[in-house]
Amino acid sequence: MGLLDGKVAIITGAGGGLGREYALLFAREGAKIVVNDFGGSADGRGEGSPAAQMVVKEIRDHGGEAVANGGDVADPATGSALLQAAIDSFGRVDILVNNAGILRDKSFIKMEEEDWDAIVRVHLKGTYAVTRPIFAWMKENGGGGVIVNTSSASGLLGNFGQSNYGAAKAGIWGLSNVLAIEGAKFGIRVWTIAPTATTRLTEKLLPPDLAEKWQPHRIAPAVLYMVSDASKPLSGKTVAISGTKFHELKVVSAPGFRPGDELPTVQDFIDNVAQIFLPDQAPITFD
Repeated sequence: MGLLDGKVAIITGAGGGLGREYALLFAREGAKIVVNDFGGSADGRGEGSPAAQMVVKEIRDHGGEAVANGGDVADPATGSALLQAAIDSFGRVDILVNNAGILRDKSFIKMEEEDWDAIVRVHLKGTYAVTRPIFAWMKENGGGGVIVNTSSASGLLGNFGQSNYGAAKAGIWGLSNVLAIEGAKFGIRVWTIAPTATTRLTEKLLPPDLAEKWQPHRIAPAVLYMVSDASKPLSGKTVAISGTKFHELKVVSAPGFRPGDELPTVQDFIDNVAQIFLPDQAPITFD
């Protein structure tokens, strides 16, 4: 018995890196997989490749069931096509993992509009375009499901040279929070993950010791937990994941200052700094 026996999963960006590890692990646990990957270069400028078909072959060679899709996630037609592929091939969809992404890092002043638009298009619009038809199907068919959206520490905490990426990933986090609320009464659970892993997007940025520790296969079990019944009834959670640490991230509130009926003054802010602001803490780490 596998944790995902009888389940059907759609995974974007599954031709390599994290997405490939999710697909292979889910298939070993009994899921049938729709493998999406456009197969372009890390910055999104290259031509497509048969990356998705290669992962499908791996799954089938080990006795699993899978079909490939090479669509561009930011094209709304791809979201509909992914849903249709799951229905036509396997009769349903239970799991969606939005994983596809590209990088175009530059400091903000050097970033051209093209670099901004490309990142927002693939990450944020891509998450919208794929999720919308699948979320609707999960709602209308009454069986619920699980959606995992990929954010980043760059969006939740910030990172130099990634204003485009950080903005898109923060947007995905906000979208996930809304979907968790809207999906709750329909049995649709929504997770946000902020993974740190060694992939083609990050391998040149990580020191060798961390690159070794943060291999994608060490991330996949956490995502398997999220999409399986083992995590019921959890939803609306944001989890930072590396190869060495899993931990929830939350927005928390300071005690606050209440000015009463009087118009607050600047002096009120000065006098109540300790109540208005949270104390500075050490930065969140992923090691």
